[in-house]
Amino acid sequence: MTQTLALSRPFDGLRRKASFALGRAIELWRAHPRGTIGIGLFSIVAAAAIGTSALTGSAGIDSAGAAPPAPPPLIMRQVAPDQAVKINAEIPLTGGPNPAASPFVFKGNATARAQALNCLASATYYEAGNQDADGERAVAQVVLNRVRHPAFPGSVCGVVYEGSTRATGCQFTFTCDGSLNRRPAADAWSRATEIAEAALNGYVYAPVGWATHYHANYVVPYWASSMAKSAVVGDHLFYHWAGGWGQPAVFNKSYGGHEPSADALRLAALSVVHVISHPTGGVEEAIKDIPGAETLKLAPSLRGDKRVAVRFNLTARKASDEVKHEDYSKKFEASENLKWSLSGDTVATNEQPLGKAAASPQAAEATGASAQH
Repeated sequence: MTQTLALSRPFDGLRRKASFALGRAIELWRAHPRGTIGIGLFSIVAAAAIGTSALTGSAGIDSAGAAPPAPPPLIMRQVAPDQAVKINAEIPLTGGPNPAASPFVFKGNATARAQALNCLASATYYEAGNQDADGERAVAQVVLNRVRHPAFPGSVCGVVYEGSTRATGCQFTFTCDGSLNRRPAADAWSRATEIAEAALNGYVYAPVGWATHYHANYVVPYWASSMAKSAVVGDHLFYHWAGGWGQPAVFNKSYGGHEPSADALRLAALSVVHVISHPTGGVEEAIKDIPGAETLKLAPSLRGDKRVAVRFNLTARKASDEVKHEDYSKKFEASENLKWSLSGDTVATNEQPLGKAAASPQAAEATGASAQH
């Protein structure tokens, strides 16, 4: 109810003006019925329209209840990249205005700002580092939009690392797809930091408006069809919630200026194994004869990572313990010298050289003389 009142308050003045205009129209009607018939009808229609729009603006909030919607999980449809591009292209941009977001106002001390800058630069670098500067600005804008929306955490780092410690619950894929293990390139990190700094200073990337979601054009999240597609920047498509929860008036949450430790959040994200079930075929076929081997695919990445992981369960350990060991050097024909080299053994102090020692000239002559007799 509080959200409904907050949204309808801006229309109170319009209601009063409409009521006053309607009253004036009635007075004119009584004095000049024929001359004011058009004005009277127009005023009635205008008053009705304004009243209806005021109620409609908050209808989406009323139907959803007081609690904001939960951010959708990162689950992709299993389609090929080229097919995903085609599907995404067929989703039309939403009609109507797409107003620019208001400038973000940072409140906090130098320590909090350093944490916010680190998290925002990480998001722009890992999520859009392969795009141009506008691609990174768009991602930074989405992060700051979320900070001011009641459905998301109230800090920059909280938004960026939301869900990163859940197996498939991360909101920004770089926090759960292994990207954090990659050391940033110096030049690209410098650009991402500059863009993040500008955003924290109030720079607004207007084309994405108040968008709160995005994804790459070569993947299709399950939530895409339920949201309003508002912009396309580079390879990313941007969305906001349809209905009341996507309207600019909802972004009224005040930023508190408190930021958690970026390093602690990063370490927590790296400590979690993020896996999803892997479809049959491919890797499974390659490891089917290995006892206890199970294939696991890493969490989906908006960059289209194709990496997989193989886990060995207790069956594999048991098979490994029971297998009969055979010396590798005995599996093929080789000289004694080669077998000794492969064995890695050290030479004992009384070790005799392999083969026979060469005979001295005197011994060779004696042997020859004996043979003649």
